[in-house]
Amino acid sequence: MNVLLGIGGSDDSFRALEETVDRAQAAGDDLTVVILENPESDRETGTIETRVFETLEEADFAAEVRHLSGDPGSQLVDLAEREGFDQVVLGGGQRSPMGKIKLGHIAEFVLLNSPVSVKLVR
Repeated sequence: MNVLLGIGGSDDSFRALEETVDRAQAAGDDLTVVILENPESDRETGTIETRVFETLEEADFAAEVRHLSGDPGSQLVDLAEREGFDQVVLGGGQRSPMGKIKLGHIAEFVLLNSPVSVKLVR
């Protein structure tokens, strides 16, 4: 499977990174990690990139790492469609006190507009 992981610097996105690398390694999937400009994150893209490469190195797993600029949700959806990815993976989704899932704007946009399956890691 050809998997596209969008990471914007949230704690959820780092959990998604670790889980997706483990799954891709076990399943023999091809993985592309895309670092997104996330206005909701305090982490800079350089810090995020360092963490991505450390995670890949610890797992001894090779993946392509890219940066996307512009609107993160629409850029991720466009990339998934343009390059024929089988699945998009994102971190996110917190439960409200009433038990409903609250999504960030990037995850919501991708879930509503992606032409391929989307996996949300919480």
